[in-house]
Amino acid sequence: MRRRRPVPPAPLPQREGVDPVRVRLPRVDPRGGARGSVRDHLVARLAAGDGVVDAMFDAGAFVGADGRPLAPDTAHVPGMYVWFHRDLPAEERVPFDVEVVYRDAHVVVADKPHFLATTPRGSHVAETALARLRRELDIPTLTAAHRLDRLTAGLVLFTVRPEERGAYQTLFRDRRVHKEYEALAAYDPDVALPRTVRSRIVKERGSLTAREVPGEPNAVSRVELSDHEGTVGRYRLLPLTGQTHQLRVHMCALGLPILGDPLYPVVEPPAVPGDFSRPLRLLARALEFTDPVTGRHHAFRSTREPTPPDPAPGPQAS
Repeated sequence: MRRRRPVPPAPLPQREGVDPVRVRLPRVDPRGGARGSVRDHLVARLAAGDGVVDAMFDAGAFVGADGRPLAPDTAHVPGMYVWFHRDLPAEERVPFDVEVVYRDAHVVVADKPHFLATTPRGSHVAETALARLRRELDIPTLTAAHRLDRLTAGLVLFTVRPEERGAYQTLFRDRRVHKEYEALAAYDPDVALPRTVRSRIVKERGSLTAREVPGEPNAVSRVELSDHEGTVGRYRLLPLTGQTHQLRVHMCALGLPILGDPLYPVVEPPAVPGDFSRPLRLLARALEFTDPVTGRHHAFRSTREPTPPDPAPGPQAS
């Protein structure tokens, strides 16, 4: 088996806590012709238009492994890396803080608010928990060991040293992390709880929602009722697997959709930018694991509530 060559370190610094984009030139021209120049590949790859790519070359935006700007006629070298910074999108600032509950030389455990994405993705780039923490803690090497949905609040584990990230990700892959969630949802005395829900969940590329299908279960959740008041129940949720939207799908399947969920059971129109009035009432309450590097046992609990406080008034500029 051919071993993958290590990726060279980025020759460009981060901007606003966001890494530069890395493009690797293919070993074979997908169009079947001559490899041409670096410019030819980037025009096809980025689909940004000749003028945009040429303007970036004129500005010296594309650099090679040595950090020097590349000329547009630089020959296409198979496997070569090209780096550049993308323009950051205009983002509405999420008016809630990321709270650091623990930090040592290896990990950072943060209590993420509702509405804030964990890592850069799509239109959420600089306004993410990872980018914020990199800036606030001055740890440019910080990376996420796992991810919470943007609408879910609670505990997230970040790693400090890139060479140790795999060890922490393996904890989640091997299900050696105890995760406990808390949710507010409809209360129905006819739904027998506690119970363990098992089903097969799939989420197709391009679809906003996941769905249950026939087949071998790949998603297992323990659902317990903690208490209730009127028509609203407070639930303790223990995911034993980690499928996308698993808890939201399972609660909906029980007839107990989580309050504030814009996808289940019905996909609602996107929220107006800057509207933080309808959070998903789902919180990653507890995170417990044995550190694979230090051997220390950790147990953390979020101090947030499934329903966050109203955002503070005032300007929302960074």
